[in-house]
Amino acid sequence: MENFSNVNWLAVSVGTVLSFLVGWLWYSPKLFGRKWAEGSGVALDSANEMPVFAMLTQLAGLLLLALVIGITATSDALITALLAILAAATLIASAGGFVNKSCYAIVIDFFYIIVVGVVMIVCQGIF
Repeated sequence: MENFSNVNWLAVSVGTVLSFLVGWLWYSPKLFGRKWAEGSGVALDSANEMPVFAMLTQLAGLLLLALVIGITATSDALITALLAILAAATLIASAGGFVNKSCYAIVIDFFYIIVVGVVMIVCQGIF
């Protein structure tokens, strides 16, 4: 089992929060949201309530990825961190293919994971 005592919890926390905020902007109508929603079969403006389950699981997934990045940072395993990010992005793309998302929506989802992975690595370097 990994030793969590050397994990930079500030960097993990900031990386998680920043990544969640990046997602808010990434999927907003100001960036890629409208065309992504069209390609995903989602209506952005029709929800009366926030998708709480999706948001909570997104936050949990981001926290777990930030923790993986934090653990790899304690052992200078950048390649392992990059492989974990690529694995997560590829699985997201695969899931999008199974539910018949458009290529555009799949690419947006794929690169969101790449971008947040980079944000998390940068947070490890800064904090």
